[in-house]
Amino acid sequence: MKIKFVLYIIIIIILSITLSYFLLQNKSENNYQLPDETKSTKLDLPSLFNIYGFEDNFEIKDGTKTWNDVKFELNPENSELYEKIRYKTDENTIVIFPIFTAAAYHEPGFYTYYRGECGEKCITTEIQEYPLLFHSSGNGYQVLKLLEYQTISDIEVDQNPEILKKYDKVILLHNEYVTQKEFDAITSHPNVIYLYPNALYAKIEYAKSTNTITLVRGHNFPESNITNGFDWKFDNSSLEYNTNCKEMGFDRIDNGWMLNCYPERAIHQSKVLLEMIKEF
Repeated sequence: MKIKFVLYIIIIIILSITLSYFLLQNKSENNYQLPDETKSTKLDLPSLFNIYGFEDNFEIKDGTKTWNDVKFELNPENSELYEKIRYKTDENTIVIFPIFTAAAYHEPGFYTYYRGECGEKCITTEIQEYPLLFHSSGNGYQVLKLLEYQTISDIEVDQNPEILKKYDKVILLHNEYVTQKEFDAITSHPNVIYLYPNALYAKIEYAKSTNTITLVRGHNFPESNITNGFDWKFDNSSLEYNTNCKEMGFDRIDNGWMLNCYPERAIHQSKVLLEMIKEF
């Protein structure tokens, strides 16, 4: 009887560990959330996709309404176009979801500290579920997912930097906050598409045991004269404020290509940009 009881306990422990590992692996990428779909409204906006806004989740600036946290869906009328620009499995490309950057922008957090509204306790923040917003490339991420691109997260790259060697092409979004291991893995890869300016800007540490990130260097920390936390010579952060992308183009660097504007408002509208991402 005692042997059966011990075996029963062992089985429970094994199942618990397995389930915890499975949840952690899935949670590493899926730390984001979309609003309640039952409260959505289809928006009449120029796009290659159908766009839905949620309740009164918008801002009005200079008389123009800008919707926040929108959701994209495929438009059946553009099926032929999608077939031309969607990801094919033999292309062997991976997109890195910027969960560390989403965490950094969460408040109270890094930006509460930057504004002087919180002490250094705010440069450590726990990774939670976040809306897919402008600063975390929410539009770009959704569009590439709809086009069937494979995705992983910052966490997976930090925990296993060798994973990027499996892929012929790596696509970065607004991965502004990364660890040293992630930075090294990305900058040593021979073919990276830096789709958003301001990537690889500030160095953070990720603590798996607490699921937190802590700012280490960069973004004027720990000294005001420190900008890029890695002293990266290809830092193009000055271009992140170009959000209209009217003269969009890619610049060649040692290990890939860098877009010269912040494409969050353009990526769901531009067939040319999506074709370029696919062809590089």
